Amino acid sequence: MATEAKRSKVVFSSVYVSKEGTVAQYGMLAKDSIEEGEVLFTIPRSALLHQGTTRVSALLEKGEKSSLESSSGWVPLLLALLYEYTSSQSPWKPYLSLCTDFKTLDLPMFWSKEERDRLLRGTGIPEAVDTDLANIQREYTDVVLPFITRHPDLWNPDTHTLDLYTQMVAFVMAYSFQEPQGEEDGEEGEKPINPPMMVPMADMLNHMSNHSANLEFTPDSLKMVCVRPIRKGEEVFNTYGQMANWQLLHMYGFTEPYPSNSNDTADIPITNLYKAATQGIQSDLDRQLLEERWEMLCQMTQEKGAFVFDKQGCLTDTELHTYLRVLCMSKEEFSEFRENEGWEEDDEEISLAFSMEGLPGLKASWKQLIHEAACQTMRSYRDGEEGVDSDQVLTADKVALAALSSRQQNALHVRYGQKSILHRLMELTRSSFQL
Repeated sequence: MATEAKRSKVVFSSVYVSKEGTVAQYGMLAKDSIEEGEVLFTIPRSALLHQGTTRVSALLEKGEKSSLESSSGWVPLLLALLYEYTSSQSPWKPYLSLCTDFKTLDLPMFWSKEERDRLLRGTGIPEAVDTDLANIQREYTDVVLPFITRHPDLWNPDTHTLDLYTQMVAFVMAYSFQEPQGEEDGEEGEKPINPPMMVPMADMLNHMSNHSANLEFTPDSLKMVCVRPIRKGEEVFNTYGQMANWQLLHMYGFTEPYPSNSNDTADIPITNLYKAATQGIQSDLDRQLLEERWEMLCQMTQEKGAFVFDKQGCLTDTELHTYLRVLCMSKEEFSEFRENEGWEEDDEEISLAFSMEGLPGLKASWKQLIHEAACQTMRSYRDGEEGVDSDQVLTADKVALAALSSRQQNALHVRYGQKSILHRLMELTRSSFQL
């Protein structure tokens, strides 16, 4: 028993958890100067919380595993969390008690619909939250509730409600980790994606795009490893991945203050490129030709939702290049393109052309479509294009910024980061005829 307890202990090096001197409720600070490559702490796999380590693992992993399948793949972990969170005898009680009310995570799913629309319109977050909430309710009603009703000795519908289930989803969104697929797993789609798991202690580290530590997975344990020198007293930051501010707010309930997030992005919905392409069409024949091209493009690109831009350029440059090239073809070129079923493309050349430096050199017709699509996107924010200047002033005014609530600040960082990228995009694609 003592040996088993020892195997489950988290082994620390030169760091400690603190509520003081960190950017959030909890964080991790360096006790001493730390060199690159040093292991900050080691977590044995027996200390991880998931459906395989819970006391109801036999039921979740074997007994009725097939009945717990869902589009999210999270149901077994969420049922484990529901059980352990409400069990007075749970060995995970000290860990789970750190978050007594999961709504304090303050993800936008816990904001009112009015507040989401008022602060986040145009950012993509309100739509993502609506989808989340609809999926959560469907998953609970169709999968979870029938399961817990069949096992009244372990779960109780009066205790394990939809509201608590939603809070657990937020907990998993904000704190879970997912083990990366190994190369030996073969091609994408050949094996299911690894399910999420809760990693005590690793989830104490806050995120920053310019992070100083990274979680590494080994067969026996997980190790938090320093990736750059850290000074004594400095907060140690992990990375949750290359996350734009809208993703951070949507999934974790926080943002990086503008302009520190090097991974920030702005989406231009493909529907806005369609609106841009329809401008100026006067004849029914031209409209019919546009519809034919658009239908073919949507089939070719599997109806992707948006073109994504970051501070360096377009991250979906191949798709954008295809759309622009087809939309701006002559009737003869399009007929030839359709007969040949496409063309070969030089990815490196496209990447340079759709970088921020390369955009001004694009064909005038291409720039016009990008420019108008970016304008359409900018107008989708509550305050439209005019809001860029007011958000800029508010971001630069430290006194006014400090007076905002945390929700208002986070929404501002998301909006202004996206608008800044769109504004630069509009400037770089503005042709002489648009001045």
